[in-house]
Amino acid sequence: MPSFERHVFVCHNTRPEGAPRVSCTADGKSDLHTALQQLVKAAGLGHRVRINKSGCLDQCEHGPMMVVYPEAVWYGNVRPDDAAEIVDQHLVSGQPVERLRVAEGCLNTEKCPHRG
Repeated sequence: MPSFERHVFVCHNTRPEGAPRVSCTADGKSDLHTALQQLVKAAGLGHRVRINKSGCLDQCEHGPMMVVYPEAVWYGNVRPDDAAEIVDQHLVSGQPVERLRVAEGCLNTEKCPHRG
């Protein structure tokens, strides 16, 4: 079997109520992950794109979070309703969904204005 062309990691982290940082899946499930899986399969990409659950991606202030590799495109505040646009535009057509991208200046930095 050939290797996957893309890996999509969807944060599936949960934290206890009252934790200082929010959780991407406060309800303990990921409807986003499920939607992406179903849409990738329907688009005929199941053998080329792998949708993975991940632990914390450490970008909690932008959650729910996901990242697409090998392009290293980070998406934030992603909802299940955004999944079709991500699959169609990015995973099928190769064009990242700019409105959902996390700004480079906000990734892995203490100075992001979103950090609380």
